[in-house]
Amino acid sequence: MKLTEHVLKSFKVAKVFRENSGTINCLDFWPTGETLISSSEDDSLVIYDCKDGKPKRTLNSKKYGCDLIRYTHAPNAVLHASNKTDDTVRYLSLHDNKYLRYFQGHTKRVTSLDMSPIDDSFISGSVDKTVRLWDLRSPNCQGLMYLNQALTPPVVSFDPEGLIFAVGMDSQHVRLYDLRSFDKGPFATFRLVRDPAVEWTSLKFSRDGKLILLSTNGSNMYMLDAFHGNILQTFVGHLNTKKLKLEASFTPDGQFVLSGSQDGKVHAWSTEHGHRVAVLEGSHPGPTYCVQFNPRSMMMATACSNVGFWLPTVEEE
Repeated sequence: MKLTEHVLKSFKVAKVFRENSGTINCLDFWPTGETLISSSEDDSLVIYDCKDGKPKRTLNSKKYGCDLIRYTHAPNAVLHASNKTDDTVRYLSLHDNKYLRYFQGHTKRVTSLDMSPIDDSFISGSVDKTVRLWDLRSPNCQGLMYLNQALTPPVVSFDPEGLIFAVGMDSQHVRLYDLRSFDKGPFATFRLVRDPAVEWTSLKFSRDGKLILLSTNGSNMYMLDAFHGNILQTFVGHLNTKKLKLEASFTPDGQFVLSGSQDGKVHAWSTEHGHRVAVLEGSHPGPTYCVQFNPRSMMMATACSNVGFWLPTVEEE
């Protein structure tokens, strides 16, 4: 089935899960799309079976809290940031609910985390104005970048091939680094006109690596050409007057950008012409903090304090 504008507009909530008592701060699909994991402000991690449409298991991290949940390259292991006790990134075995490794170094909260698509490397950005490169096999930081003049926390991401990583800083500059020689500085820097009213909250590449999506804590988002840095589209229309960190994501084919909204709706825009093509209303009583499209199946997951699984209600045109 091909994802068209007609199909996207037909998406409805098929199932709602009320496993959490707090706001869900992050979702992540396993690459095959068979499972989804969430982290929540109530200090729990919930694993969902996307085929059967039901929760599989709940784990707790009461001592450390959990945020920015990320699958590693094993379906039974994840990384997550901490939002209690300290600012350590933790490597957790889902099989026996035991921590495999602690990655210590950040001195303030980690606000951006991304796993390499090809190996055991991962990258983190923090309110302490540093970006750190790590390897799952070692507790020691593999690379450290100080952004002392940064006005806002950095946002970080690997490109789909895992050879390049991007750092968004000051909510104004995007710097691209070659992973093999990042210590020599960025090989490209894109400068945007800074909007002092908003901060960038995430940076994501499209699956083909040609586009970069910059989310903000305001009511606008930017899509850049990943090679030249020029703004291709500015997406507006979703509600965010409270400076919330609302997730936005590309669909796997790169045709559309999806975003949560303060009023619990989901908005969709065309990456080709920038127009909003759909406003989807589900069953979220609060802001839609998380929005992700399944990487392999025709389904979408969204979250406030509940998780919603969405499916199309029409056949392909």
